[in-house]
This record gives sequence, C-alpha cells and structure tokens, in this order.
Amino acid sequence: MELFFLVGAVGLLLVIFGVLSKKRKVQDVYYMCGGLCLLVYSIFIKDWIFVTLQCVFILAAFYDEERVLLFGRIKK
Repeated sequence: MELFFLVGAVGLLLVIFGVLSKKRKVQDVYYMCGGLCLLVYSIFIKDWIFVTLQCVFILAAFYDEERVLLFGRIKK
C-alpha cells in the first residue's frame, strides 16, 4: 500500500520537474514518466476520472514528443 503512495509521489515530482525543465524533449519525458506513475496510483485508489485524465495527459505528452521529433520545434 505504501508503495503506491510512493509511486504517486514520484509521479508528482516528475511532473513538477517537467514543468521546471527548460529543455522541451526532457519535459515530455518527465511528463510521460510522471503520468505513468500517477496512472498507477490513480488505478490503485480507483479514481476513474483521474485514470482518464492521466491517460489523456500521457497521450498528449507522447503526441507532443513525436511532433517535436518529426517536425522540429514549432516556433510561435
């Protein structure tokens, strides 16, 4: 049980590191890894809205990572 709380805490820290990171590729990796940890935690606590949110978050980070790899950094 404590293992899942630890996994959730690690996931939270990884997402925070992603937000604070200045490198775009590193951000997406942190987001995906943190999202997976938080997905495991949310399945453990059986919060299905959070499970759905984490799935969308992971897919969005993966999509962004692939878009950057295929097309390069898109400037605004």
